[in-house]
Amino acid sequence: MLDLADTIAAIASAAGGAARGIVRLSGPDVVACVGPLFSQQPTPTGGQESQFDLDRPRRYRGWLKLEEPLGEVPCDLYLWPTHRSYTHQPSAELHLPGSPPLLQSALTKVCRHGARLAQPGEFTLRAFLAGRLDLTQAEAVLGVIDAHSQRELEVALAQLAGGLATPLHQLREQLLDLLAHLEAGLDFVEEDIEFISAEELARQLSDIHAAIEHTRRQMHERDASIDAYQIVLAGPPNAGKSSLLNALVGDDAAIVSEIAGTTRDYVLRELVIDGLRCQIIDTAGLAGAAFTPDAAAEAHSRAWLDQAHLVLLCRDAMQTVRDEPAARRLQVLTKHDLLPESSSIADSPRVILASARTGYGLDRLRAAIGRELRALQEQAAQVVANTSVRCRDSLDAAAEALERARHVLLLQGGEELVAAELRMALEELGHVVGAVYTDDVLDRIFSRFCIGK
Repeated sequence: MLDLADTIAAIASAAGGAARGIVRLSGPDVVACVGPLFSQQPTPTGGQESQFDLDRPRRYRGWLKLEEPLGEVPCDLYLWPTHRSYTHQPSAELHLPGSPPLLQSALTKVCRHGARLAQPGEFTLRAFLAGRLDLTQAEAVLGVIDAHSQRELEVALAQLAGGLATPLHQLREQLLDLLAHLEAGLDFVEEDIEFISAEELARQLSDIHAAIEHTRRQMHERDASIDAYQIVLAGPPNAGKSSLLNALVGDDAAIVSEIAGTTRDYVLRELVIDGLRCQIIDTAGLAGAAFTPDAAAEAHSRAWLDQAHLVLLCRDAMQTVRDEPAARRLQVLTKHDLLPESSSIADSPRVILASARTGYGLDRLRAAIGRELRALQEQAAQVVANTSVRCRDSLDAAAEALERARHVLLLQGGEELVAAELRMALEELGHVVGAVYTDDVLDRIFSRFCIGK
């Protein structure tokens, strides 16, 4: 286990340049780490505040002192000096211009003043150990970070909000109440005092068992694959997008014309690729050096790109240089049939040379789409899948323990045996939400995090 008394620091914003970047700190010595480096703006009266308010969270505007030649840079300091922070420790965030050298210099400075570099997931681990999150919510934080589509984000946010843990916490509370009634009755067995009737006990056990089964079904449903993967055709006008859609779906769904900007609205058709149901969407051409599309048409195209599971970047093979696309992108070099025989253009797993007219490369394109979607399918509900793997056995064991308790009651067995089964069910539910955990479980979960989260 990591030392929770350390003050940790890390760059918390995404890699690369941006308008703003964040350096995050947590630990008892946060103020001592950032205080000597931060100069506040003058107050309205012309003076300068001499110290931080250590009683409440607050934002401070000012400058951060970095090594020369950087000097002082504009900085907003967000300070949570009490234990009412995400990690339940004094915490701070330095918001700077998002230049990687500036952020790295700021991180180096705070580490020289007493902080140490955070390990992957250490901020969220501290939040978990402080009771701010349970394990399912901690896994949901990772799901939010790794989400590649709107659906994945919605699943992760629902879990982060307690969509899975809340009902399980409620079931544990019900079981604790039942166990308290049973054990109280066992303490007064000689006085023949009944704290809960056998009928009421059986009813509550049945209700809790049904609720656990419902949760198991929910997890299975959320693990199911996406209803239809959205594949968006994007690129400049006259790049062969509409012809490619028609060739893939096998009909003239989209209008094909040599006139730039013919496609003003999107065209959507369904097809099955590698056994997966897909929606392929032809969008209006994007702006380029020689073409300015209708503003509304381009806005629609951008919206489709933002929510697509996979984007096929279409480029005219005669007018482009091959480059390897980013994740969830395939480059399609169209109009192969117009290339001269001496052409040396070759395709690769993520760059496909194709012709809608002759069918050249379409099978390779379908295979590449299938590979991308299968990989995405494994990630689509990653947070739920990770949670399910960890939780499924525990939920099964809890349900079996409750079933045994109900069977004992049916046979009019002793309340001691029923209480033992309830304790077993409580322990298993505790494993799910993190009330009972081991170091190896924490290592397995938090090792997947990136630094700064």
